Amino acid sequence: MADGSMDRSAVEAALEVIRPSLQADGGDVVLVNITDDGKVEVKLTGACHGCPMAALTLKGGIERFLKGSVPGVTEVVAV
Repeated sequence: MADGSMDRSAVEAALEVIRPSLQADGGDVVLVNITDDGKVEVKLTGACHGCPMAALTLKGGIERFLKGSVPGVTEVVAV
């Protein structure tokens, strides 16, 4: 973020914590961008890409975890 309250390495570290769960189901997540307003843009890959449960995984899992782990995260969206 422009104000320095959240950096890419903190988000990457948090994603590393949840990545094994995604990989166990044949998927993965890639950090694409972090906007100045705290929006984290990710790309779901592998089995997660196009999965009917991807929206639930994104909002109920990834977003909830990042918001609780990295100060400044306001939303997580798939791009």
